[in-house]
Amino acid sequence: MQDAHSHSAISQTPIWQALQAQAATLKQRRLKDLFAEDPSRARDFSLELPHFLLDFSKNHIDRSVFVNLLRLAEAAGLEQWRQDFFAGKPINATEGRPVLHPALRGGLEDDIEIGGVSVTGAVEAELRRLKELVVLLHNGHLTGYSGKRIANVVNLGVGGSHLGPQTAIEALRAHRKGDVAVHFVSNVDGAQLTDVLAGLDAGSTLFIVSSKTFTTSETLTNARSALEWLRRAAPEVPAEELLQQHFVGVTASPEKAQQFGILPERTYGFWDWVGGRYSLWSSIGLPIAIACGFDNFRTLLDGAAEMDRHFHETPFEENAPVIMALLSVWYCTFMGYPAQAVLPYDQALHMLPAYLQQADMESNGKSTTRAGVEVDYATGPLIWGQTGINGQHAFYQYLHQSPEVVPADFIGSVAPGHDLDGHHEILLGNMFAQSQALMNGVDAESVTLELAAKGLSQEEIRRLTPFKVHRGGKPSNTILLKELDPRSLGALIALYEHKIFVQGVILQIYSFDQWGVELGKGLASKLEPKLASGDLADEDGSTAQLIEYYRRINGAVTSTELPEVKVAEPAGEQA
Repeated sequence: MQDAHSHSAISQTPIWQALQAQAATLKQRRLKDLFAEDPSRARDFSLELPHFLLDFSKNHIDRSVFVNLLRLAEAAGLEQWRQDFFAGKPINATEGRPVLHPALRGGLEDDIEIGGVSVTGAVEAELRRLKELVVLLHNGHLTGYSGKRIANVVNLGVGGSHLGPQTAIEALRAHRKGDVAVHFVSNVDGAQLTDVLAGLDAGSTLFIVSSKTFTTSETLTNARSALEWLRRAAPEVPAEELLQQHFVGVTASPEKAQQFGILPERTYGFWDWVGGRYSLWSSIGLPIAIACGFDNFRTLLDGAAEMDRHFHETPFEENAPVIMALLSVWYCTFMGYPAQAVLPYDQALHMLPAYLQQADMESNGKSTTRAGVEVDYATGPLIWGQTGINGQHAFYQYLHQSPEVVPADFIGSVAPGHDLDGHHEILLGNMFAQSQALMNGVDAESVTLELAAKGLSQEEIRRLTPFKVHRGGKPSNTILLKELDPRSLGALIALYEHKIFVQGVILQIYSFDQWGVELGKGLASKLEPKLASGDLADEDGSTAQLIEYYRRINGAVTSTELPEVKVAEPAGEQA
C-alpha cells in the first residue's frame, strides 16, 4: 500500500535540489535583514490557534523557501500519508500495524474496526473502567490489606510508560484533584525504588505496573521488589492477596499481567496500534487521571483531539504541525544543524524536553528509508533542553556565541500558574529577550559604542570587542500558550506528535518502530546471567574485562581465578 510512496528517493527530486541551493544562500542572510525587508513578516509567518500563538518568523526562511518546503511535503506524498494515518492503514509497515493514538482521544473523523471490533467503542469502554477506579480512589473506597484507604500510588514503568504521565502531571500541577499522591519509579537502579518507598506506608500504597508487553525487565524487576516490600510489611498476608489488593496492571498483554498475579478486573488494557511513546492518552495515563481527576484527564484528551482535527483538516500552509516539521527538516537535513533545543519558560513544563526527546529521537532516529536502503541525508535532530531560566545560566552561552547553530523552541504562557506578583513579567521578559538576542546578536560597531559610553580607552575597546560580539542569526520558534491547562497541554503535545509524523513522511523513514531499542534490550538479557556465572565465552575483550572487574570487586570470585590485570599504582608510590 505505502510502498508506492517509497520507491522514488526524495533526495533525487528537483524540489529537494532547489532547497539545497536555497539553504546555501539563506545561510548567508541575516535574520534581522529579513525583517527589515518585509514589514509584515511577523504576521505572515505566525499562526494563531485556539490555545496558542505560533510565531515562526525568526527562522532562516523567506517566502520562496516556505513555498518550496510546502512543495516538498507534496512531493513526499504527505496528503496521502495523512489520510492513511487517520484511516487506520498499517503505516507502521515493519510491524504490520496501524498507528491510531488519535483514536484514544476521539481524534478520528470516522470509527474504525480492527478485528471486527470498533476502535472507538473499545477506547470508550476502557475509559469508563479507568473512571470507575479513579472515583473509588478519590472517594477512599479502595483499601489495602490492613483496611486503610489507598493514599499513595506508585507507577512502575519506563519510557513511554512513565515519561508521558509524569510530564503531564508535572505540567498540570495547578489542576491536581484529590489527596491521593502519585509517585514514579522508572529506573531499575534500586536506589530510586528504595527512595520512593522510604516515605510510604505499605498498607495504603497501590502499585501500577505499566508495560505494553508486560515483559519489560526493568519494570517487572521493580514490581517483584515492590511485592517483597509488601511481604516484609505484612508477612502474615499471602502474596496472592497482596498482589490482588495492591497491584494494578496496564498493558496490551493482559494475560501476562494476570499470570503475574494481577486480577483481571484490576488489569487495564490498550492496543498494539498504540506506540509506547504515544500512549499517555490510553490507560497508561491512569496516573494522570488519579493525580488530576478524571474530568481533567478527559479534557487533556479533548485538547489533543482538537489538534488532531487541525492537523487532519487544515491546508499545509496554515497547518502548525506541518510547518514545524518542515522547519525541522529544513535545519537538520538541508542546513546541516544536527540539534534542536526545547526551552520551556514555565516550571510546570520542566519535563517536556525529556518527553519530546524520547518522542522525536525514538521515532526518527533512523538511517534506513522505507525502501530499505541507507539514507543519504540527516534524519531527525538531537533534541535537548531544559527550563529557560535555568538554561540561561547553564548552556545559553553555547547557544549565543558558539559557532554551532541550534534552532530552538521557546514555550511559555500568557497566564501564570501562580498568584505571585512580578514573577511572570520577569519570566516572559527573559523569554522574549533571549529569542531576540539569538536572532539579532550584537555586532562589533554596537559593542564599540557600548564600551565607549562606559568610558573605556580605545585600546581597551579594541581588546574587548572580539569577545563581546554575538553573531546572531540563531533561529527559533515561539509557542505562546494563552494558559497552561489540560486542554492546551493536550493540544501542545499532539502538535509535536504530528510534527514528528510529518518529519518521518518527508524523510521517507518509518517513525513508529524502534528496532534500535530492541537490540540493546536483547544484548542486556544475555549479559545479565554472565555477571553471576562469569561465563565470558564469545565476548569481546572490553566487555569481558568489565564483567571480570565487576565480579572481582563485588567478591563474586577471588583474584586468583582471574587473568592478571594491570592496575595503575597510586600517585607517589611508583617504583
